[in-house]
Amino acid sequence: PPPRPPAAPFGPEPRPLPRPSGHGSRDVRLLWTANAADALGTQASGVVLPLLLLGLGHSPAVVGLIAGVSTAAGLVMGPLAAVPADRGARKTVMFWSAVVSALAMASVALAVADGRPSLPHLLGAVLVERFSTACYEAASRGTVALIAAPEDVPRVVAGLEAGGQGALVLGPALGGALFQVSRFLPFVADAVSYTVAAVCVRAMRADLVAPGVHAPDRPGDRPAGPARAAAYRAAVAALAAGYTLVRDSALLRLVLVWTTTVGGVLTALYYGAVFTLQEGGHGAAPMGLVLAASGAAGLVGSLTAPRLARRLRPGRALVAVSWLMVPLAAGLAAASGPWAYGALFAAFCLIMPLATVVLQSRAIQATPQHLQARAGAVLATA
Repeated sequence: PPPRPPAAPFGPEPRPLPRPSGHGSRDVRLLWTANAADALGTQASGVVLPLLLLGLGHSPAVVGLIAGVSTAAGLVMGPLAAVPADRGARKTVMFWSAVVSALAMASVALAVADGRPSLPHLLGAVLVERFSTACYEAASRGTVALIAAPEDVPRVVAGLEAGGQGALVLGPALGGALFQVSRFLPFVADAVSYTVAAVCVRAMRADLVAPGVHAPDRPGDRPAGPARAAAYRAAVAALAAGYTLVRDSALLRLVLVWTTTVGGVLTALYYGAVFTLQEGGHGAAPMGLVLAASGAAGLVGSLTAPRLARRLRPGRALVAVSWLMVPLAAGLAAASGPWAYGALFAAFCLIMPLATVVLQSRAIQATPQHLQARAGAVLATA
């Protein structure tokens, strides 16, 4: 037999995704706009929500409780919303999730403008917004594969990363400036950002339904009587399909292990920097410097990642980024001042997008289109 070709650095090449039909470039721009607007509004309101709660006389424990509960809500809702998204309701889930989030933030803005908003109102609105945002994020994870040509996936992923990094730089500054003018304005900005996202999703010409997937059944089509048990088992199997795929795929397991490990390490390093700067007598301004430098470096890294990803083999890119993180982490162990922390975290955020683009692109290409949201929900939850 003829000699076998050398193994690919990331294992077998994933099967090419079906080439999307229709208006891919236009829909990609709309997706970028929706993602950037959503992230900008979320950053603008998120940075001032703790200030609002503290200013209303609530304790730091209450602020932490709201943050923890809202995060837990997102972890629960993401996998649940991924099932109808993969089954043909992706565009519907994204649109109505953005609309509900806009209404929730608008209610917060009205309550704050009216005077002293109640804690139950704020908590309820934040939970509704978090539930809806989790549904939107879960449904949107399969969009890239449906609107981008396979060779264009890294560029589209990098564009989404750049929008998020740009929002990380501009959002807190925008939220702080609006909060100085009036406390309700950051929440107005967040409501407007969700509205922009909803309009962009509705304007997409692609139906965002994977090939071979039919529209979801109407309520009247649901089985009754003994068939309900079989339907329940089928629903459980559908919910677990993303986990099964990740478990059985060496590539997706690598994505899961790498992202969760690096994410956990970076979070620990960030809090270590916060505690060290606080013990050194530095205030909030130095941490703002660290975040601003990190966000700006991340934006640059996201913009240059597609070009580097095309020039480097995926395995080499991932190994290079992983090893470069070792001396940076060692430097953080010896750092003490805000300038050193800012430079080191900026270096982290400069090289991270290359690995993120490589991993996300390969994961998208290796995942069947009818399982994109469910597999993405498993990775995001981990």
